Amino acid sequence: MKKIYVLDTSACLTDYNVVYSYGKNDIVIPFKVLEEVDKHKKRQDAVGTNARAFIRLMDNLRKKNSLQEGVKIDKGMGVLCVKSYKKQFSPLQDPLPFKLDTDIPDNEIICVALEARTPTVEVILVSRDINMRVKADAVGLKTEDYLANKVVEKKEHLFTGRSTYLVDDEVVDNFYGGAPIVLTKEKIKAYPNQFIMLQSKTNENHTALTRFIDYNTPLKSVQRGNVPIWGISPKNREQTYALDLLMNPDIPIVTLIGKSGSGKTLCALAAGLQQVLEPGRGTNELRYRKVIVSRPIQPLGKDIGYLPGTLEEKMAPWLAPIQDNLQFLLGDDAIMLEEYRMNHKIEIEALTYIRGRSIANAFIIIDEAQNLTLHEIKTIATRVGEGTKIVFTGDIEQIDNVFINEVTNGLTNAVEKYKPHALAGHITLKKGERSAVATLSSEIL
Repeated sequence: MKKIYVLDTSACLTDYNVVYSYGKNDIVIPFKVLEEVDKHKKRQDAVGTNARAFIRLMDNLRKKNSLQEGVKIDKGMGVLCVKSYKKQFSPLQDPLPFKLDTDIPDNEIICVALEARTPTVEVILVSRDINMRVKADAVGLKTEDYLANKVVEKKEHLFTGRSTYLVDDEVVDNFYGGAPIVLTKEKIKAYPNQFIMLQSKTNENHTALTRFIDYNTPLKSVQRGNVPIWGISPKNREQTYALDLLMNPDIPIVTLIGKSGSGKTLCALAAGLQQVLEPGRGTNELRYRKVIVSRPIQPLGKDIGYLPGTLEEKMAPWLAPIQDNLQFLLGDDAIMLEEYRMNHKIEIEALTYIRGRSIANAFIIIDEAQNLTLHEIKTIATRVGEGTKIVFTGDIEQIDNVFINEVTNGLTNAVEKYKPHALAGHITLKKGERSAVATLSSEIL
């Protein structure tokens, strides 16, 4: 049976190239969707970017033929047309089981989909809006979600950056004795900079922490935090792994995922301060010139231009958690923190205005990166200049952006797409270390 996909506003605002996702099947864009998309074109975020790009795409398609009559999307693909609600249903759906108020945009879009149905055509409404899908199902219309940039089926399948390899007891002893251990593909599948814990088969407490480079290089030993980083030491194995990545200049891309209180932001800031404000061992040179910190402003839903004051004052509400961590690391010395900011050793950057910059010799921290889309992650990462390290941190279980979820957000995409590359490293932090109250609350509430 022939299929027609009717696209909801949410699908078009999630991915402006959504029309290329359905092969030879035809696509219907309700006129109401064009009106709804137009309302978002001035937004200074990923939704606004998709709105403007989608409008340009439709403008290019209409040059081929009338959108009312239908236009071939591309070679080997179906036909796209724009339809409005004619208030005349096919026999398949007349009368409706419910009276729909078509003054509501969602209901009008549903009615356009219902009118497209015939005995020989299966119509599927594509929407990111859960309630929209529920309403469509209630009137007998098939529906499905649109998962753009989905890199894993479930969040449990996301790359954690660590694994355990069971070995004989003497292998662990030999490793501590300096014997080189080279893994093979037959023994274990691993990615560059993945952490592998060698664990004795007979004693689970007899272990060695290592980092995998490649199948031709011996495993690297990971120190268990004997030397504090800016006054802090790792409290668990995952934090040890995280600090190893953060302090390694040969790994300029680091992604950290962890629940609230797991220490991902604190570790990133401590590593940044250490490498910006204190010379490395055996040298008087600083590794980076400055620490740049930022986070999305997605929770408010407005551009920072709506707020008065300087750039730092505008960003202050969203950067309060960063400020708390910085003051903790600096011994609650607000004067010292302000001095570092005045000397541009610590900078606050607005993601809204990062496009076009080239940032060299800096330690960049992007907190709450789970609220970023793949497009935004790409925009930020492509600003990295020579000698710069960039760290993305976030909790994929706390997403405020309605157009992405645990498996489609930019941070998840970054973890999965960077993992085969030697320039990147990732670790998922599991244990909360903020306090017993915070850990218990995170688990049971």
